[in-house]
Amino acid sequence: MIFKLDEAMIVLERTPAILENLLIGLPNSWLHTNEGEGSWTVTEVVAHLTEGERTNWLPRLEMILEEGIGRTFPPFNRNAHLKAAEDRDYPIETILAAFRRERMGSLKKLKALVHSEEQLEAAGLHPDFGVVKARELISTWVVHDLTHMAQIMRIMGGRYRADVGPWIAYLGLLK
Repeated sequence: MIFKLDEAMIVLERTPAILENLLIGLPNSWLHTNEGEGSWTVTEVVAHLTEGERTNWLPRLEMILEEGIGRTFPPFNRNAHLKAAEDRDYPIETILAAFRRERMGSLKKLKALVHSEEQLEAAGLHPDFGVVKARELISTWVVHDLTHMAQIMRIMGGRYRADVGPWIAYLGLLK
């Protein structure tokens, strides 16, 4: 296995800054675009990441370390952030600040919780996958960040799909 907690934490720690540098100062035309009916906007993707910080990653890790496979994780509502987005039209700076705050709190707790390889091998009970290890949860957290950063790039690139002309043949992001 390749997983190393300290390396995973580097990626998790950098995600807020990457998103801030990319998104702060952009006009809403970039932030409120999506990939079509039923897909998320850039702003909604960041809100989803924030919701995951609040209700998914650390709560599940704590369950693994405290209860093992004694209790199934509550299901994660992947669309819970959409209700909040309907109620409030926050600027991206506010959404990113909330994400940064939640993420830094999560990383502080992660550092305090996990101190050994044995803890990384501890198992919990996922509602769909069955038995999962702490190591797998944290690995998924990292790849989840990377997946949604790629999604943001794809959404943004899609705005210019009709404008790039024949270069579309060379732009893998638009395929």
